[in-house]
Amino acid sequence: MKNVLIINGPNLNMLGKRPKEHYGSLTLDEINELIIKENNNYFNLDFYQSNYEGDIVTKIQDAVLGKYDAIIINPAAYTHTSVAIHDALEMFNGPKLEVHLSHVDEREAFRRINFVRDVTLKCFSGEKEASYTQAIAYLKNIL
Repeated sequence: MKNVLIINGPNLNMLGKRPKEHYGSLTLDEINELIIKENNNYFNLDFYQSNYEGDIVTKIQDAVLGKYDAIIINPAAYTHTSVAIHDALEMFNGPKLEVHLSHVDEREAFRRINFVRDVTLKCFSGEKEASYTQAIAYLKNIL
């Protein structure tokens, strides 16, 4: 069975309290439950959330060292600022999927800057929690 790392960046631990028009009404735990249902025991899933850039980089490095076969990442605000996360993702040879709850490319101008897009295979965005389940379904087709 393949191992998939699902990384969530800063402030995603506060889902349910964030603006619902962008992020939906579900908490991160509720989204993780939807991912587990969509997965249907197909992959071993490891969920990780951090508000700290270095912790996210270290978790990606764990994947580089062979603990994981694929990464699904919602870098959140670090999408627009983190060269370090870009560089860590670049080292990982397996499939890397970018996920966003909102349509980041259609929001404020600063959110259109994306440091991870060019090192990920595909982006799922704007579908709130369905962005994650779409990413899992996509991985099932390619792994």
